[in-house]
Formats: sequence, structure tokens, C-alpha cells
Amino acid sequence: MRHVSSEGVVSLPLGGSDQCVEQGLHLDDLPLRSQSYRTARMIASQSPHGTDPQAVARGDAMLAEELGLLIDGATTYAIYMLDPHGRVTIWNRGAERIKGWAEAEIIGRDFAIFYPADDIAAGKPAADLARAHCDGRIEEESWRVRKDGSEFLAHVTITALHDDAGALRGFGKVIRDITHEKAAEAAIVRREHHLRSILNTVPDAMIVMNENGIVASFSAAAELVFGYAASEVIGQNVAMLMPQTEARDHDAHLRKYRHTGERHVIGNVRLERAMRKGGETFPIELAVGEASIAGERIFTGFIRDLTNRHATERRVQELQSELVHVSRVSAMGTMASTLAHEINQPLTAIANYLEATRAMIEDSDDPLLGDIAEALDLAAAQSLRAGTIVRRLRAFVDGGDTGFRDERLDLLIEEATSLGLLGAHEAGIAVVNTASRSPVMVRVDRIQIQQVLVNLIRNAIHAMAASRVRTLSIATAPEREGWIQITVADTGSGIDRDVRARLFEAFATTKEDGMGLGLSICRTIVEAHGGRIWAEGVTNGGTAFHFTVPLAAPQEGDTDD
Repeated sequence: MRHVSSEGVVSLPLGGSDQCVEQGLHLDDLPLRSQSYRTARMIASQSPHGTDPQAVARGDAMLAEELGLLIDGATTYAIYMLDPHGRVTIWNRGAERIKGWAEAEIIGRDFAIFYPADDIAAGKPAADLARAHCDGRIEEESWRVRKDGSEFLAHVTITALHDDAGALRGFGKVIRDITHEKAAEAAIVRREHHLRSILNTVPDAMIVMNENGIVASFSAAAELVFGYAASEVIGQNVAMLMPQTEARDHDAHLRKYRHTGERHVIGNVRLERAMRKGGETFPIELAVGEASIAGERIFTGFIRDLTNRHATERRVQELQSELVHVSRVSAMGTMASTLAHEINQPLTAIANYLEATRAMIEDSDDPLLGDIAEALDLAAAQSLRAGTIVRRLRAFVDGGDTGFRDERLDLLIEEATSLGLLGAHEAGIAVVNTASRSPVMVRVDRIQIQQVLVNLIRNAIHAMAASRVRTLSIATAPEREGWIQITVADTGSGIDRDVRARLFEAFATTKEDGMGLGLSICRTIVEAHGGRIWAEGVTNGGTAFHFTVPLAAPQEGDTDD
């Protein structure tokens, strides 16, 4: 520590650490020219004893001691002074604690000893003094060296000191060790980066806003959910992310909460709607938390986009509904298989009785009995046909052999219309058959396709029951390569577009007493053949049903006409 005599003389070692001499340097000569020192001297000069040399000397000694105590009391700062050449002249206890040199060891030595070797080689010590002399003061963060050779990061202030005449008297230096402080700051930055990286990986969007609803933070997940970049949202009112109705009430809810403490969303998980950048609204799950940091209230909102969840829930409901339909269709299939088995027996019996009756009157010469015999033949044939249809239906339900063969389309349609149009003439229905008469071959199960035709024809007849114009049309036309289209059209009242969209679903029907299975079975049969079936409205009223079946593969030797 500095030595101050009662006459205000400071003993400063000069030269090396081995040598210390007494120099008559009064406080007036010290380079430290503080405002407090000048004020103290002015008060002392105005006292009744201000002109007493001894009193002035005692005052100087007291003031020097107080300044020494003040400087030495700043143990967290290295405070020392340099002469104009950079040699240490004053060294406080804080400098001893931070740098490791005792006062006796360092007074009079060049301050370059405190710099790392690289800085000394680069001429930084002299450059720092030159800058301080030129600018009056420099302040920086740089590395310094302790007595034991270890380095520390320091906050350095160098101030050029001048006397009243402006002459350079030396330099004042204040050093603060900020190694741990910077390490703590770096740790905070690392933790912030770590926290930010965690928050950026959270799948839920996170938005931080102040008590006025102004966005302060917008996470990466929020950018993906809302379609905005963070720079577009930060500083804006969070209401920009809400539909108009919710945005209108948002600021009012915040004001009410600030004044009354009544919560609307905070602390609860709510289902709300939000708005993306393009204006699309979507469902969200919203949770809002509140915190106070340094007296400032902030709100953090976590937003989960429920769009995919709702879509999944709808799909699950659709699958459940389809499963119910499949279960009902399966039950109907089982029932149909049972009925087919049961019905086939009485149909066989009916055919046998008809054949027996026909044999009983076969040799009669009565013309009436001849007509009856012919009718019995037709009835027996249709009974056998009905039995065949029932057996095929049973095979179809059970997944057995469905009998795909090459069939002539014109004959197939002719057989189906002869059965389907029974009673059509008596009902006043005109039939227009423009089906191809050429021997077009198709690869189908004849009974099943005839079942489709009969069902469509009977539906058409039923649809025209109340129509003034009753015309049923049957036509064929080429479709895509390898396929042919069959059409059954009516002039009934038609079917609404929405009804047509679900017409081929199981249990969907427009008949008061219908089960809604006919068209569903037709679709299943057509799709089993690889084709498709659909319905269209007719311009002049009515409905046209179309379905496609595959053409038979050409046989060897076949040629185009």
C-alpha cells in the first residue's frame, strides 16, 4: 500500500522491486485530480485555519489517507496508476488480489508485464497508452496475465490524466476480472439456445405475448401451423391469427382480465378456431399460461392443430359405418344363402308337378288342352330358370364357381327381357330395344348378368308407374377397348343427384317397400366382372342405368368384317 506522511508526502518506490526511496511528492502533484479532492481543498482554504500551513498539511494527510482507504476498499477492482512511460506508480489491494503481485513487487515496473506474450509481441501495451492519450479514455475486454502465468478475461479502462495546464501526468487503470461473469453469460446463452432448440422441436405451436396481446416470440412449429414467418408476426397483435369473430373479442377479454382478474382462456384447455396466413380457418386445442418476469406479465400459448385428428375421426366414423353396412350385407348374404337352399326345393317340386301335368294331357285332341300344355311347358321352363338363378345366387354368396363363359350378348339380353318385361305391355309401357343384333360375344356369368338386367328392367317399370309417357329403352354401345356398355333407361320422374350418389349402397332405396339390396347386388355382380355401373339423369326426364361387361377374347381364325 502507498505510504502517506503527515506532511502529505507519498513514498513511491522508483526503479526495480529492490529499491525504494523517499520522494517529496505532495498530494497536489498526484495525477489523481478528482472532483472530491478539489472540493475538499477549497473547503479547507475557506476555514478559519485555512491559511495555517500545518492545518493544510494535516488536511492533506487526512484526505490522502481517506482516498487510500477508498481505493484499497475496492477489492473487486484492480486500480493502479502509471506514469507517462507506463510504469506502475500506485497499486491497490484489489490489484494484489486479482493479479497476484504485491505492491512492493510491482511499483516501478512496466505495465506490459500484465499482457499475454502475443500482445506484447504485437506492441499492444504501447498502442493502448497511445490510444488513451489520443482519445482521453479507452474501454475494452481483453486477456490479461497474473503473476502465476494464468490468464483471465478482464474489463479494462485506461484514462489519460492531465494536470491543470493540460500536460500528461500519467494513466489511471481500472481492471475487473470478468472471466466467471462471461462464463456465466455463456452458460445462460447455452441454456437459452438449448431451451430454444427444445421448444423448436415441440410439435405444438408456441406463442409468447405481452399483457396487451403483442407477440414477442413465435416458434418454428407455429410457423409451420400458421404459415407465417416469425418476423411477420412478432410485434403484431396475436388477434391476426384468429378468425374475425374471435379477434373482435380478444382485446376486450385481455382488458377485462387486467382489470378484474376474470379468466377467459388462461389456465384452461379449450377447443377454438384459428386462421392461417391464407385465410383458412382450422380447429385447434389451446392452452394459455401466465408468468411474471421482472414485473412484466407475459402469456404463453400452446396451440395444437386438430385438423388431422378431426380428419382421422371422420375416417374412423366412416369405417365404422362401412363396417355396419358390411355386417348387414353379410347377414343378408347368409340369409340369402339359406333362402336359396330352402326355395330351391319347392321350385324343383313345382317344375316336377308341371311336367307331370303336361304328361297327363299330352295325348289329348282338345285344342284348349293343347294351349294349356304349351303354357305348362313355359311355366316349367321358368321354374327351372328360377331354380338356376337361386343356385347361382347361392354360389355367388358362398364364393363358389360363378360360371364365367363366352356368351352371345343378343341372346343373353333377349332371355332377360322376356322375363323382366312380363306385364309391361299390360301396364302401357312401350319398349324400345336398340341392342346390337350382331353376334357379339361377352365373357360373363350369364345368369348373373341376366339378373342385373331383370332388376334394372323391373325398377324402370316401377319408376314409370305414375308417368304419362312410359317408354323403356334397352341399348348397347362400345365402351373402352375390350368392353361393351348396356343401358336401361326409363321416362319416369328421375332421381335426385344426391340420391344417385348413394344409390348403389346397401339398403339405399327410393321405394317405400324396398329393402335397398337390389342395386347393391347389381353393383357387386358387375364389379365382380371387372366392370362398373352408374346412373345418369335423362334430358327429357327419367333415369338411365349403364353398366359394362367384358368382351370375350377373340378366337383363333376370327377376323374383323
